[in-house]
Amino acid sequence: MNILVLHGPNLNLFGRREPHIYGTTTLAEINERLGAIARELDITLETFQSNHEGALIDKLHERIDSAQGALVNPAGLTQHGVPLHDAIKAMPFPVLEIHMSNIAAREAWRAHSIISPAVKATIQGLGWRSYTFGLRALVDLVRDGRQA
Repeated sequence: MNILVLHGPNLNLFGRREPHIYGTTTLAEINERLGAIARELDITLETFQSNHEGALIDKLHERIDSAQGALVNPAGLTQHGVPLHDAIKAMPFPVLEIHMSNIAAREAWRAHSIISPAVKATIQGLGWRSYTFGLRALVDLVRDGRQA
């Protein structure tokens, strides 16, 4: 099983950017934790971060026939990433939306996600655990065959 993890704009600054919101765990540490779970679950994991929406879309397109699922933290694209929304909807595999913070409990403009209608589910507000719980849930969904 091949799972893709996409980290959106500014997430390369995890650990430094607003640690009172996102904590002090770095993106590299999140990817290491996901890698350990991938080995435990005997799956292949590809992680990718970009500050550019088009690069995230390109990665989804590249994996349309080889991935069985994806985790996506759209970050600042959550409220405005129409092209990312459309790319996610085109995927034949389940995609979960991941957020470290609870976007509904932050500024009013962050509360609405245009990505959410395109994904199977959203996991948020659990810090780095949003990713690890998301990966376990996604693998379980794929293994159970509930991809749509």
